Amino acid sequence: MKPRKAEVTRNTRETQITVKLNIDGTGVSKLDTGIGFFDHMLDQIARHGMIDLEVAAKGDLHIDGHHTVEDVGIAIGQALAQAVGDKSGIRRYGHAYVPLDEALSRVVVDFSGRPGLEMHVPFKSGSVGHFDTQLAFEFFQGFVNHAFVTLHIDNLRGENSHHQAETVFKAFGRAIRMAIELDPRSAGVIPSTKGVL
Repeated sequence: MKPRKAEVTRNTRETQITVKLNIDGTGVSKLDTGIGFFDHMLDQIARHGMIDLEVAAKGDLHIDGHHTVEDVGIAIGQALAQAVGDKSGIRRYGHAYVPLDEALSRVVVDFSGRPGLEMHVPFKSGSVGHFDTQLAFEFFQGFVNHAFVTLHIDNLRGENSHHQAETVFKAFGRAIRMAIELDPRSAGVIPSTKGVL
């Protein structure tokens, strides 16, 4: 089987980003975005998605984290789309519920070929560490626009913003892992009646 790996470099006036990933990995990560809590969340994707993930990002953090977080989402989306390829043999759909103490989140993904995001996370605070919680939406919007997936994210309950975010990112990793898993019963088959995704 051809290795399902990709590397993407994104350079703008606001950010310089390199992403490397292996979607058939073991969950190891090497992360440096300049935003500690964001690195912690990306680590959840790698570990729970069983994706080997390297992210090196330099952004205009003297302004805020917006451009860095959004552009990392874009680059990860591009890399994942490259690594999955034509999607033949994958399960296509993935879902996960993840709790952390009082918090519980559900994430559902479809490698549909169409970008779409429904995200409902009522964060209880505006920031966790130096991470603006509004930027979670920007990360996932950037991701879906370039991975061409439909993504539904719901935080069902939670009182602590760290817990809310962590359940979302863990569930996202597990849902992605399920969706990109190769199904031995449909080897080489694109999971759509259209014959293309």
